[in-house]
Amino acid sequence: MATKIRLQRHGKKSRAFYHIVAADTRAPRDGKFIEKLGTYNPNTNPATIEINFERTLHWVQVGAEMTDTARTLLSYKGILYKNHLIKGVAKGALTEAQVEEKFSKWMEEKDAKIAAKVSGLDKTAAKARADALKAEVDVNTARAKEIEAKNTPVEAEPEATEEVVAEEAPAAEEAATEAPAAEEATSTEEPKAE
Repeated sequence: MATKIRLQRHGKKSRAFYHIVAADTRAPRDGKFIEKLGTYNPNTNPATIEINFERTLHWVQVGAEMTDTARTLLSYKGILYKNHLIKGVAKGALTEAQVEEKFSKWMEEKDAKIAAKVSGLDKTAAKARADALKAEVDVNTARAKEIEAKNTPVEAEPEATEEVVAEEAPAAEEAATEAPAAEEATSTEEPKAE
């Protein structure tokens, strides 16, 4: 019987949730399986993957085939790397202590990357919230200024008319002083013509 490690779909429409299972290759996708190895939830960021490490490693060592997605998930969790290191022990290239040391170092680096991604996502979300709050405050301030401008009485116009009248008054006085002088000039010229 050929065994395959694959995903079994659960969840509702547009919110898929998967079980990672070891199943006979002839069984339907969501049908009978031999053993449930873990779960995979792609709806979270980063995706949530929970796997029974020892049992999955056992199935990989006995030769279970993997679908492409299952291979990616097992590689992400380090199962394929651990299998690779164990094969090195069987060939005599490594010792058990070296395998554990290399694998623990790899896991620490992987955990650090995941933690950095999560903190980066948290910082991005916090910055987005702060920017949205600032934009909302700016809009509210602009609206308050518009409302204040509409509700204030118009007192600036009478002051402007008084200034205009004050500016026109000297011009009118100058015109009045020039007009009698012109009349005097014309009145003196007329008698001479007679």
